[in-house]
Amino acid sequence: MINISPRQLQVFVQVALHGSVRVAAGHLHLTQPAASMALAEMERQLDAPVFARERGRLRLNARGRELLPLAQELLERHAEFGQRGSEGMATLAGELRIGASNTVGNYRVGDLLGAFVRAHPQVAIRLRVANTETIAAGMLDHSLDVGCVEGPVAHPLLEVRPWRDDLLVVCAPPDHPLARRRGLKAADFAGARWVLREPGSATRATSERVLSQLPPGETVMELDQIEAIKQAVIAGLGIACLPVVAVTDAMAAGKLKALKTPFLDLRRKLSLLLHREKYRGALLEVFLEDPKFKI
Repeated sequence: MINISPRQLQVFVQVALHGSVRVAAGHLHLTQPAASMALAEMERQLDAPVFARERGRLRLNARGRELLPLAQELLERHAEFGQRGSEGMATLAGELRIGASNTVGNYRVGDLLGAFVRAHPQVAIRLRVANTETIAAGMLDHSLDVGCVEGPVAHPLLEVRPWRDDLLVVCAPPDHPLARRRGLKAADFAGARWVLREPGSATRATSERVLSQLPPGETVMELDQIEAIKQAVIAGLGIACLPVVAVTDAMAAGKLKALKTPFLDLRRKLSLLLHREKYRGALLEVFLEDPKFKI
């Protein structure tokens, strides 16, 4: 009879998330030998390994990838059982792992999390900020509970829920020739020097869509942070397509100018990502009850 304990499941999940028994043990306040024994006993009961050992790291094998979401669900249900029994779920507690792409994580985190955090102060929020591609990958490997991204995501295992509209703007320093020209036309952008986000980001995808509508220019720099791109444009290194929310302060200070480009479509959607096969426990369900996430 298989008798896998919650502690063994915790070790399995933490090793899966961190790729290391030592790191998993630290997160669980266990000694490394104790964590190793718990994992070994679980694999013994399953009569099969759940990890492949690769270059000093543990990576889930096919069996492990199949079992990870089930282990996470069992742990969440176990925690909810304890809460319902002792407190009747009067106080929402636990950990919610949220992934946000750069625009959301750096400029709209208050809109995304503010009301929930104020209403549920006992919930620990773990926020990972990265580009859209990385957040989608985190959803697929179950290291994140929910994602919020600004780019299109198409994967059969991911549900995409619209959240809100977002607007970008082509910006330049005030002394740039395009900033001084009236009645801009697409042809005026011929040979323009562009500063772009890195591949995999939603802002990069939008910028490439915009560039496809303009005469050929030159990519002079690729940077992985919106703030870095903003500073590069302020320094006169090129022009860029950036979220309005990220450049409002610089435009108000006169450091940047938004170019009037009615011939370009600079709109996009911010969306919530959910794994279709992941158990949605009490924490996630309450988070999703916010009216702003309703379709």
